[in-house]
Amino acid sequence: MIAAAGVGAAAVGAAALVGGSATSASARSRSISAQEPLVAYVEDHRSDRVTLMIGEDEVVVRDRDLVTRLLAAMGGK
Repeated sequence: MIAAAGVGAAAVGAAALVGGSATSASARSRSISAQEPLVAYVEDHRSDRVTLMIGEDEVVVRDRDLVTRLLAAMGGK
């Protein structure tokens, strides 16, 4: 499943990063501007792993609630 682009996806990704989810140290130490589309990639809907990508920057977030919300946004497909 791929959820892509825009302010809504950026807000979901930002909420996951700010909400105390596990992220890489580099993602916390520098600000990534959402000037480019944000893509959230969930490889396995049963896991808690979401890969967030903006341009060439990539962060892996472990957040089961985010996976659930992304699936709900897609209508559970």
